[in-house]
Amino acid sequence: MAEPALLNNRYQVLEPLGTGGMAQVFRARDLMLERFVAIKMLRADYSADPTVQVRFRQEAKSAANLSHPNIVTVHDFGYDQGKLFIVMEYVPGTNLKVMIDNLGKFSPEDALPIMIQACAGLGYAHRAGIVHCDVKPHNILITPDHRVKVTDFGIARAISGIHPDEQNDIVWGSPLYFSPEQAAGQAPSPASDVYSLGIVMYEMLTGRPPFVAKTPETLARLHREMAPQPPSTFNPRINPELEQIILKVLSKEPAARYRTADQLGRVLMTFGQHKPTPRAISEPPTGPLPNAPTMAAKPISSLPVPVFFPEPTAEPFEEPIGIDWLSVGLGLLALAAVGGLVPLWLAIFFRWNNALP
Repeated sequence: MAEPALLNNRYQVLEPLGTGGMAQVFRARDLMLERFVAIKMLRADYSADPTVQVRFRQEAKSAANLSHPNIVTVHDFGYDQGKLFIVMEYVPGTNLKVMIDNLGKFSPEDALPIMIQACAGLGYAHRAGIVHCDVKPHNILITPDHRVKVTDFGIARAISGIHPDEQNDIVWGSPLYFSPEQAAGQAPSPASDVYSLGIVMYEMLTGRPPFVAKTPETLARLHREMAPQPPSTFNPRINPELEQIILKVLSKEPAARYRTADQLGRVLMTFGQHKPTPRAISEPPTGPLPNAPTMAAKPISSLPVPVFFPEPTAEPFEEPIGIDWLSVGLGLLALAAVGGLVPLWLAIFFRWNNALP
């Protein structure tokens, strides 16, 4: 079936931008507001499901209420010619998965600004009560000026359980990146998104996800039961402090991770502000790491990266109160001067009373 050329008499479909198992993304033009937009169009068999239609509308409404520099803005939702679609901000550039495939292993200096911005967007959503459910490099867009935009909020939740006869449990998310609780069919939480961010960060720094298998069932078991190999095994340039953060994020129990993306983002910001302890390497590498493509001539960290991170929601650190002895001395002097005037005023008072007839 050919894709519609015009949706709801408003959106002119121009060209495909990408295709997935659930939907296809197009660049389009909003004829009413005269601007380019991105349209994600669900497959016809998904669009025909009444349950999906209701869920898709609910998730589109929730996503449309998110307004943040690190989140792709949702403009509209519709159903036309047998297709459900969602209209979003058009973001030029690429996605993080393409960058990982092209660049191989990221250095921590290159990876941290991207992860901090992703945490900022997801943290904002978490504070609004929204869980992404499908955090993966494909859903982290990077603009030409290296601004991060997280997209596809709630899409995985909207289409979950479409074919319940094909699986025993409802699984929300992509098998390579979903959390142990999602793999077990449990409802995701903000800590689930944090786990998925940990998988993304692991892949950025090592060039590979921590768990790889041929079937989704095997991947689900690995997420639930298998401890990941330390990332420094694949990239010895990862220092112990950063490795500890990554392994904490990849804890099997949600309570052992950072509870929200805000918390993870603040930890990464703090880590980036101090000089980490280098990992001891017996023979420092003199060339590219084995099996890693050569990095671009101009590293990402050499470009300005805008970071939009919210103010901490926890109680701020209180600095110790210092004593200004000069002010204390002046205050005591003023008090002594005022106190010295008391006898003078008393003398005037009694003399005045005695002078009265």
